[in-house]
Amino acid sequence: MLQRIASVKIGFRTVKTALGSALSIYVAGWLGLEFYSFAGILTILCLRETVKRSYRDAWERFCACLIGITYAVLAFHLIGFHPWVIGLILLFLIPTAVLFKVQGSVLTACVIILHMFMAQHVGLSMVFNELKLVAVGIGSALLMNSYMPNREKELIKYQTQIESNFKTIFRQIARFLREGATDWEGREITETADILRDALKTALHDIENHVLRVETRYYAYFLMRSRQFEIIERIMLTLSAFEGAYDQGRKVADYLDEMSKYIAPGTKELVQTRLNQLYALQEAFKQDELPQNRHEFENRAMLLHFIHDMERYLKIKQKWLIREKR
Repeated sequence: MLQRIASVKIGFRTVKTALGSALSIYVAGWLGLEFYSFAGILTILCLRETVKRSYRDAWERFCACLIGITYAVLAFHLIGFHPWVIGLILLFLIPTAVLFKVQGSVLTACVIILHMFMAQHVGLSMVFNELKLVAVGIGSALLMNSYMPNREKELIKYQTQIESNFKTIFRQIARFLREGATDWEGREITETADILRDALKTALHDIENHVLRVETRYYAYFLMRSRQFEIIERIMLTLSAFEGAYDQGRKVADYLDEMSKYIAPGTKELVQTRLNQLYALQEAFKQDELPQNRHEFENRAMLLHFIHDMERYLKIKQKWLIREKR
């Protein structure tokens, strides 16, 4: 049991949560606030996975607390400190929180209402006490989340893995068209799908860790690769029924081998070169003799479908490169 506990890794967010809650409790206690331990709970609740989420959560909790304090002061002052008054306050608090879209923070407001009920007074001193608790708790959380680890190395690693897998996939498709080889297990397909999912999630977190940033180049890059991967899957499905050795199939295989050398971001000029080669391949197919039988016709149709899909694949990258230059 002890060995299992010792093997558990303590994450960076866990460390920040522990330090932040301890700091807020210490500060609230040093200020002489009543119910000062509540500041630590607020810190824990406001420490989210990203900076933007922490700011949103802090703002929602602050608004919910203001609404709760307002209703509590009015109700306890006008009616008195009775348990049923708390229920009456909630009848108004919850719909108001929903109206202002802060319903997720109603529980925090309820704790403040209970503080006032237990203290049996709603004077200015009590109101300021609760506001200071909220300020200390939220402030400590925002302070702890003001630093986030740089995830660029992780994002670069994802980029390298995706490009390597794309290269392998293209070479294996070329090998299938040229030799009819079917011994490839396709591990890179499922692996790439998983990597893209994790990469987009990590890139999105990176965006949310920068308050003034709308989109990072990594997120745009992985989104571009995700769209390209959908086309690769469609190409594989189209060509899976390809049979026989044809000159057109060997030309497509040569083109894919060449494509596999230039998977990296590259330039607009390089993408245009690949497109021109693709158009030249399409023109060459038009100059070939017509299919001699149904089987050859179906195979040629698959290769023509491949050309159209590969054109879309390249244009996705072309649009991304144009956007990157802006």
